[in-house]
Amino acid sequence: MAELHDLSAVALRDCLRKGEVSSAEAAAHFLARIEQHNSLLGAFVTVTAEQARASARAADALRSSIPPDELPLLHGMPLAFKDLTDVAGVVTTHGSAALDHKPAVSDGPLVALLKDAGVVSLGKTQVPEFGLTAYSENRVAPPSRNPHAPSRSSGGSSGGSAAAVAAGLLPFAPGTDGGGSIRIPAAACGLVGLKPGRGLVPAGESLGDPARLVVDGPLARSAADAALLLDALAPSPGFVHNGGYLAAIEQEPPRLRIGVTLDSPWSGTFPFTPDQEALDALRTGEELLEHAGHSLSEASIRYDNRYPDAFTTAWTAPVGAARISPHREALLAPLTRTFRRRAQQRSPGKLNEATAFLRQFQRDTVTQYAQWDLLLMPALAQAPRPVGWFTGTAHGSDRWPAARWAGDADGDYRKQCEFAPWSSMVNVCGLPAITIPVHWTGNAPGLGLPMGIQLVGPMGSEALLLQVARELGY
Repeated sequence: MAELHDLSAVALRDCLRKGEVSSAEAAAHFLARIEQHNSLLGAFVTVTAEQARASARAADALRSSIPPDELPLLHGMPLAFKDLTDVAGVVTTHGSAALDHKPAVSDGPLVALLKDAGVVSLGKTQVPEFGLTAYSENRVAPPSRNPHAPSRSSGGSSGGSAAAVAAGLLPFAPGTDGGGSIRIPAAACGLVGLKPGRGLVPAGESLGDPARLVVDGPLARSAADAALLLDALAPSPGFVHNGGYLAAIEQEPPRLRIGVTLDSPWSGTFPFTPDQEALDALRTGEELLEHAGHSLSEASIRYDNRYPDAFTTAWTAPVGAARISPHREALLAPLTRTFRRRAQQRSPGKLNEATAFLRQFQRDTVTQYAQWDLLLMPALAQAPRPVGWFTGTAHGSDRWPAARWAGDADGDYRKQCEFAPWSSMVNVCGLPAITIPVHWTGNAPGLGLPMGIQLVGPMGSEALLLQVARELGY
């Protein structure tokens, strides 16, 4: 048998259900992988080995007492959660040195959902402070690094989870995405990353998200693995009865009209030119889709130039409301501190105006997108950036004290928007989107850095997006 970390998540799930591998064996294997590789990658902030072993023993006891077809969907599967999500008895840092780090009293909704589905949690993965940025670096723990080039970032905000999946420390992982936080690290680490449409995964919704930007979705090494995790995240009795998303991706997608675009709502505020690596990935994606029989044409999308200010207002509102003691605000990263201060200085009316504008932006943009079955664009405008590049940290050092952070919040934010200019508007529109790792900068898998494409579909097109990814060989 192949090493457990070389198996697909689907294959590992099947082995666990059949009893070919015990949950205790799977947990021990992945815990050993974490111990071996995490010091280099910084993917995990907290490893809960004892909790994991106890959960695995309970899973094995359950398997011995009921028929395999009655086991939970993800029986015994090792998994980990972002350090923004509460796991009972485990500290949630939110990536911030300004908070008291106390164990959570209870599981958050996402954790409760997946524990009911049978998963065994191995710990908490690295995130940026409050999940705000497209890189996973903070003042709590070492930065999360890209397994394909450890001097490079694994992206954010689900950067630790993406690094763990790409390095074989986990078979797959859930991420959260409020402005690209699944798709950005998936693209940076060479994974399939699916952002579901708004409302499909209710466990990801939050009262502190006025524009309803954030959703939960899968980070995985293949479309099939992503589909399996999505079946657990978005259980629908009728759909699952027919095999769910995992069965749906076995079907061949119809021939599609796909619009190709480089237009971005950030271009007016932060003009950018995509790097050649991004254009190469787009061209590779076009060739694969055309070879599969789909029809591609240029899509010219007009975006309202008021978008950047409105999105930033809505995106940073939660950090303005975060409960932080005044004497600890100096411990916040420069970007967080700056955007928190601005959020607190805005009137409630300004936030209401921003969210109203974003609703109109959604209607206008979705109407334009409806001319095509799917929209195609690069996943990122640049190859994965060096660790420390956004913050001005010299040479991407593992050190993270305040003195090493440059403090240019606006420059940091601009770099992020130029790095990932095609992400946040999909959250505003509430649409499903998937990133697919179609290209490597060394022109072969494992050589150079991964680069991906993003496909955006209409509401309810999650299965279609997974089918297309599977059709392209992922």
